[in-house]
Amino acid sequence: MGRLGIAPAGREQLKGHLDLLLLAVLQRGPAHGYEIITALRERSDGTFDLPEGTVYPALHRLENAGRLTSGWTAETGRRRRTYELTPDGAAALAAERESWARFSHGVGAVLAVGA
Repeated sequence: MGRLGIAPAGREQLKGHLDLLLLAVLQRGPAHGYEIITALRERSDGTFDLPEGTVYPALHRLENAGRLTSGWTAETGRRRRTYELTPDGAAALAAERESWARFSHGVGAVLAVGA
């Protein structure tokens, strides 16, 4: 396992799909960064145990692209930035899910040949 909690070969695959994963986590509702990181780890059974240095820049990039909004909240007396999916983010998630379904179907079909 590498520094990101995934095998080195998987890091390259993650680069193309991190936005999709983050948008999918936030589809369930607003969350702060630590909640997002925890949800990624738990929902992937530990496959995506990502450091803050990977997740936060991606969240900021998605916010700058208009796919997320954020605001400060105070939970248990502690200020945290909470991220939320925008309508544009929801549309992007739907499009990326469709793209992923086509891609994964194609990969599965190729891998199944001769199996």
